[in-house]
Amino acid sequence: MTKSNSSLLKRLPKYFWIAVTGKETEFTSGSIRKAIFMLSIPMILEMLMESIFALVDIAWVSQVSVNAVATIGLTESVITLIYAVAIGLSMAATAVVARRVGEKDIEGARKTAVQAIFLGILVSLLVGILGFLFAKEILGLMGAEQDLIQEGYGYTQWLIGGNITIMLLFLINAIFRGAGDASIAMWTLVLSNGLNIILDPFFIFGWGPFPEYGVMGAAIATNIGRGTAVLFQLGILFFGWSKIKILIKDLVLNIGVMINLIRVSLGGIAQFLIGTSSWVFLMRIMSEFGSEVLAGYTIAIRVMMFTLMPAWGMSNAAATLVGQNLGANEPERAETSVWKTSKYNALFMGLVSLIYLFFATEIIGWFNTSETVIINGALCLQIIAAGYIFYAYGMVVTQAFNGSGDTQTPTKVNFISFWLFQLPLAYLLAIVLDWGAVGVFIAITAAELLLAVLSIYWFKKGKWKSFQV
Repeated sequence: MTKSNSSLLKRLPKYFWIAVTGKETEFTSGSIRKAIFMLSIPMILEMLMESIFALVDIAWVSQVSVNAVATIGLTESVITLIYAVAIGLSMAATAVVARRVGEKDIEGARKTAVQAIFLGILVSLLVGILGFLFAKEILGLMGAEQDLIQEGYGYTQWLIGGNITIMLLFLINAIFRGAGDASIAMWTLVLSNGLNIILDPFFIFGWGPFPEYGVMGAAIATNIGRGTAVLFQLGILFFGWSKIKILIKDLVLNIGVMINLIRVSLGGIAQFLIGTSSWVFLMRIMSEFGSEVLAGYTIAIRVMMFTLMPAWGMSNAAATLVGQNLGANEPERAETSVWKTSKYNALFMGLVSLIYLFFATEIIGWFNTSETVIINGALCLQIIAAGYIFYAYGMVVTQAFNGSGDTQTPTKVNFISFWLFQLPLAYLLAIVLDWGAVGVFIAITAAELLLAVLSIYWFKKGKWKSFQV
């Protein structure tokens, strides 16, 4: 080991502590590798906490019934359409806040934060009312059988009806990330998902004084956990414990700022609507093969989220670095940050893919004992993991576009990869050629490979460097 590497290893514990406590806030100068580390660590831990919750949640629900697991898969494939709006607004908030912070315009960052929250509240209230009233119809449209609808519609009501907690949690954490306060976003999810994990068995199985709600209890726990975290976030914003402190005078509609935010978010919303709606159609195809196959697919996706979330954390770090460095008029530093982050992400995802390729059956077996569930879940893990390195690059580069405010290019990439390529291929392989669920898994992997290639091609053209927000 060289002297420089030895010295770096000795400094890692110190850097780790600085990262999780948020003491480092300058990312437009100095070591790029250090900046990536300081932003990535809290973002990775934040996303890891989210993925741990997803695994624990599905583990508890798996003890209820196969229908309960399938209910979660169907509901979440629909609610991802809502997430598309939340994530689109979040991408815009991160990009604009990061740009304002890079320009040292903290007042502009505050105004952006307030207008983003206003938009999130409006959208979530409208969606929540519709989701609560038409939960059974939503599950029916997704191809659910009548017994599944009767057992699971309460989960759908609570999750979609209470989506304001998810919307604001995403949105305010995006504001923190854009400001470079990644550690605050991390501790918010520790609170949210920690409560979720603790409360899940109480509401699902009726532990202690609580009634037994079954799968609906998982949604109740989610709303309580995330609602508590949102109150924590608002406290931080109003009491000034982050770089951005919202003042009473900021709590007014600012049409100019809101229009700019909507303009930037439209590309992000369209981008994720394309991606998530394609996921809904894939879930619809999967429902043709029965509840056990669908349950295996759902468990596999939850397992993959355990590793995709940390990788997404590194991608979010790249978005913040791009936004702040462009605001500081350092486009070359922004580009270097993206390639370095992509390399680290690929190393991580490559190691994870080996684990999934060799131990998929054992991993799925931890969550369910049905042979059909295990076989299909394991195949899903193995086939999708085969493209993990490409996925690593695609995630970082598309987030880099979003961090610059150029949400249009990833929208175009998603449209080609998912709608023009993935969905027709999945239908052809799974239904027409009768390959079954394997055809869907192959289509997912092939689409992510195409997405990575197209993203890198357009990123190298460099037009994102001159994008204004």
